[in-house]
Amino acid sequence: MQITNRIHFRNFKGDIFGGVTAAVIALPMALAFGVASGAGAAAGLWGAVLIGFFAALFGGTPTLISEPTGPMTVVMTAVITKMMADNPENGLAMAFTVVMLAGLFQIVFGLLKLGKYVTLMPYTVISGFMSGIGLILIILQSTPFLGYANPKGGVLGTLKELPNFIANVQPAELGLGLLTIAILFFLPSKIKKFVPPQLVALIAGTLVSLLFLSGMDVRIIGEIPRGLPQLQVPSFRIDQLNIMLIDGLVLGMLGCIDALLTSVIADSLTQTQHNSNKELIGQGIANLMSGLFGGLPGAGATMGTVVNIQAGGRTALSGLSRAFILLIVVLWAAPLTETIPKAVLAGIALKVGIDIIDWKFLNRAHKLSIKAAAIMYCVMLLTVFYDLITAVGLGVFVANVLTIQRLADIQADRVKAIDTHDDEAISCDISKHFLQEAQGRILLLDLSGPMSFGAAKAITQRQSIIDNYDALIIDLSGVPLLGVTATLAIEKIIDEATNKSLEVYIVGANIKIKERLQRFDIFERIPLQNRFDSRVAALHLAVARLKGSTLREIESEIDSNDLLNPDISTTAENDLKSDSETSVSDRFYRKD
Repeated sequence: MQITNRIHFRNFKGDIFGGVTAAVIALPMALAFGVASGAGAAAGLWGAVLIGFFAALFGGTPTLISEPTGPMTVVMTAVITKMMADNPENGLAMAFTVVMLAGLFQIVFGLLKLGKYVTLMPYTVISGFMSGIGLILIILQSTPFLGYANPKGGVLGTLKELPNFIANVQPAELGLGLLTIAILFFLPSKIKKFVPPQLVALIAGTLVSLLFLSGMDVRIIGEIPRGLPQLQVPSFRIDQLNIMLIDGLVLGMLGCIDALLTSVIADSLTQTQHNSNKELIGQGIANLMSGLFGGLPGAGATMGTVVNIQAGGRTALSGLSRAFILLIVVLWAAPLTETIPKAVLAGIALKVGIDIIDWKFLNRAHKLSIKAAAIMYCVMLLTVFYDLITAVGLGVFVANVLTIQRLADIQADRVKAIDTHDDEAISCDISKHFLQEAQGRILLLDLSGPMSFGAAKAITQRQSIIDNYDALIIDLSGVPLLGVTATLAIEKIIDEATNKSLEVYIVGANIKIKERLQRFDIFERIPLQNRFDSRVAALHLAVARLKGSTLREIESEIDSNDLLNPDISTTAENDLKSDSETSVSDRFYRKD
């Protein structure tokens, strides 16, 4: 059932309860992602408010909860680090401009109706990429988890300094981080049903810090700017515009994939169907507005969406109510969040990184396929240690090449060259009889299944053997789709057969295949009387011409051999029996 984001109040209670529950979960995550990105806690909070509001208002999945997510935060962290290193004074504004560009790209994707294509990516690539994102988040959060600020240099810089941080760990902050992780992992399920573990960890960690560690140097969030956010005027440098466009494209594509995959999960839980193109437009508007007011980028969040649905949310009102609740927190309750220790937020973000890693596929990838495992690990390592774009691009390229090769092998197997009556592909007794009568002088090229460029090579290879025959029958009865390259291969073998004076027959082309052959002017090279709907009819005429017999003589010979009996397929019998001496073309060629 196709649905839209029409807002109504028929499910008011469920939507409000879903929005409140999602907001409770969103608050600690927004703070954690804001601090982790380097843009500050306020950026995470405003990202949660703005993205949640505009994505719910304009999106195409009513139950989807959108907010800053782990993968988007990792990419944004890299963007901020890069921009600040190149332009310390204006780097943050340029990073928010990248968020706006990401939103614009998403809007364009939606307007071009590319939603259904966004998620057509091999799972090995998605798994490797997401696991790589999870590892990056774990590596980057290990530093504040141990009590230190993130060093320069991203992942490599952190790994380089990590031994020094471990050797000089800050016990108080490490204790708070471990307490957070313990709560997130071991909080009883009975409590989780009523209170999200992230909120429990946030409150518990803050209380422990205030009550027992007040005399120690524990790093906290600090003052969060109050009031409405400042407008971020788009800023860029000409020499960095190309890099910003690429970063915006990566951020936009990641947000599209993240949101649409979560929309599919929402569909399965609510038994509905989202509007993918409308969702992309909604996500684009949300990220555009978030970047414009200094918020983090975001996408559909699986945890928030599932909790919203389980709590009763069914329309976009749930997402809107969640955004309003967070807005109240940002405007009036921000002072309550200022004393939250950064180590607690690092523990929450680190747990998100652990959850993002595709442990299930990692554990069994090598058992399923060595090639699939190699692609997944390659994408994961490239994501962590080199570049996100290169990782995804190379992974998609290699995975698609391997897939194309497998499809080409399958299609090649379905291009059968038959010239004897005992070939296992021939099941009809009359067809076997005709091939036996032909004594190897007829080549039957039997094609089945979709024929794309993968089958073209196999078709072309048969061209080298047509010198040994006097007639060529191309049976397209089992071909539902004929690609351009395969069509050109058929054209080439027909031209070669014609040049060598072979009789060429076409069998069983459906309407679409006939249209394709006509567009390539192939039908013009085949006489009308050599076009058939039945393989038996084509063999009938081909054998008659080879033997110099009339069609009636061939039919009499079949009758005398008792081939036309009740065990033979009705189609084959009807193809041969006729009450009058009508021409073969009249009996077997069906005009469009």
